[in-house]
Amino acid sequence: MRTIFGCIIAEHSLSLVIAAGLLCGLGSWVTARLFFRTLDTTGLQKYGWHFLTALTAAVSIWCTHFIAMLGFHPGVPVGFDPVLTIVSLLIAVIGSTAGFVLAGNRGTGLAPALGGGIVGLSIAAMHYTGMTAYRVQGVMSWDRRLLVVSIVLAVGLSAVALQVAARRGRQARNLMAGLLVLATIGLHFTGMAALRITPAPIDGSFANPEALHALALAITATALVIVGAGLASYLIDDSVRAETVERLHHIAMNDTLTGLPNRASFNDRLDSEIALARENKGTFAFIGIDLNRFKEINDLRGHAAGDEVLRILGRRLKGLLRDGEFVARTGGDEFAALYRMGDRRDLSDFLGRLERALFKPLRLDGFEVQSGGSLGVAIWPDDTADKEMLANNADLAMYRAKADPIRKICFYKPEMDEALRARRILAADLRDALARDQLSLHYQVQTSIATGRIRGYEALLRWEHPQIGSISPAEFIPLAEENGLILPIGEWVLRTACREAASWEPPYKIAVNLSAVQFVHADLAKLVRTVLAETGLSPERLELELTETTIFADQKRALHVLREIKALGVTIALDDFGTGYSSLDTLRAFSFDRIKIDRSFCCAAAANPQTLAIIRAVLGLGKSFGIPVLAEGIETYDQLSMLNSEGCDEAQGFLLGRPAPLGQIVGSGQITLTRESRTLRDGNGASARAEFAR
Repeated sequence: MRTIFGCIIAEHSLSLVIAAGLLCGLGSWVTARLFFRTLDTTGLQKYGWHFLTALTAAVSIWCTHFIAMLGFHPGVPVGFDPVLTIVSLLIAVIGSTAGFVLAGNRGTGLAPALGGGIVGLSIAAMHYTGMTAYRVQGVMSWDRRLLVVSIVLAVGLSAVALQVAARRGRQARNLMAGLLVLATIGLHFTGMAALRITPAPIDGSFANPEALHALALAITATALVIVGAGLASYLIDDSVRAETVERLHHIAMNDTLTGLPNRASFNDRLDSEIALARENKGTFAFIGIDLNRFKEINDLRGHAAGDEVLRILGRRLKGLLRDGEFVARTGGDEFAALYRMGDRRDLSDFLGRLERALFKPLRLDGFEVQSGGSLGVAIWPDDTADKEMLANNADLAMYRAKADPIRKICFYKPEMDEALRARRILAADLRDALARDQLSLHYQVQTSIATGRIRGYEALLRWEHPQIGSISPAEFIPLAEENGLILPIGEWVLRTACREAASWEPPYKIAVNLSAVQFVHADLAKLVRTVLAETGLSPERLELELTETTIFADQKRALHVLREIKALGVTIALDDFGTGYSSLDTLRAFSFDRIKIDRSFCCAAAANPQTLAIIRAVLGLGKSFGIPVLAEGIETYDQLSMLNSEGCDEAQGFLLGRPAPLGQIVGSGQITLTRESRTLRDGNGASARAEFAR
């Protein structure tokens, strides 16, 4: 070690040694950054960065060597062989390229260390080729021990440098640069300490100090240009990358149509507001916003007009914001806002500005339109301190505002909004009910009033909730229709009822209710045809029930579908007649196979003469059109006796039989009445007529 330091101090120009060291440090710093860039690229671009890394490393190493050599004063005249000098540079470039490519393309295991070893060997080969190009007025000899140490230093430190780089990170990058400096400087000065020069007689023409200094300046300038080019490439690429990342972040966090922050950005801001409010024991408002007439604008003016509405509203909302206020478009025609609260009156001002921005008319292609909006407000932490629940509370309040024809801003009220939340939870449970085998069918008997014979059964859907218990169809059927679940549920009901009825003996008729949604969204005739084929049920045994409301929703389409179904041999019943439109045109437009009087009329007939008159009118219509009439909801003998005396054809109700699972209604051939234990026997029984008189 003392020999090495003695060589540096006694035999070198300190200024050129410092220059060589600074150049080596700069080159290694740039090399490390360029090499890390290769690790982040792929394809041909990766090899471009490899070459730039190797060229920067090779030139900085080569220039470090020759500037230090120019600062070496052996006490005899010196010179350089130009051919070998250039060869030494090529060795550095080729060796560095091979090493960095190996380390960069196989960045795991020992590949980085092997690549670093190749770089170290190229440094050593460059140095000793350069020393071969070194011409002195004397004889050069070497201390083999120090020569081997110099090569080991170069190879070992370079291998460690690139192995460290494989770990990535800023610390690894800086450590790599430092190790490359040590490898280069360590090799050079250990190698110079190994050199022994025995002077020879001086030849004056051999020495030219001015030329050597000029060469030193030229080499330094060349090195700075090449290293500077590498640094410039790195900085330019870094700047472009930063701009690209910023642009991609902007795209990822902002809505491209309105320029407002998007849902991801809103969620980040919400997290920040919660953290700030917790730290400062503050409060803020979460405002859910839904446009009122956006679908109407889309339908009437087209989607381009709808997009323009969103752009205009986006500019308005962005323009009204002040400190502590935030608005984002969270999807479709939905927006959300956050307001950091100081005073409740300030919140009212913010809500007023939002409302004015939403309700101010817009001009589109010469037309004036107004979208408007509904706003739901939830306060953190007054309403809840849970992030998800806060958004849900604002959403519930917003839907209440949407349903209110006057108020367009509603604050979350537990007593008013919890019912809607319960419906949402129930809808979510209903979505899984079919898969979890919670739905079942019960069957209620339909009988002939005159003979007491069983005519068939109506399939009635039941839902046994695991926590709540039995849930009324009047509660969950509307939920299924609102959420689009009625289609898979309705198909399951039809298929299950037909499959179970196909095995009945005697072969009673099975009635299945249809929803209006099934007419709108499904190829109903095709479904019925498929189910009949799959289950083997005869078409004449299936009766589909629908209400007048179903027909009036789209009369032309509904009647077309009904004709397709009837062509299959399936019968059609008009359900709940008297509660809907009760239009005679409906009976004229389609030949129904049965009319069902709603239970509300049968229950009220005894106490209300007008209701009885309506029942007589419906029965008269049935006789005139030749359509059998079935009365629903028969619960007493008085009701049954009245219908019998008025000439009603069929009846259904608790008096004749409560809805029951399959195993309880088929097989006995008998229906137990709810009073006086009277029975109605089926067509195979001995008694064909029942006594209805009390």
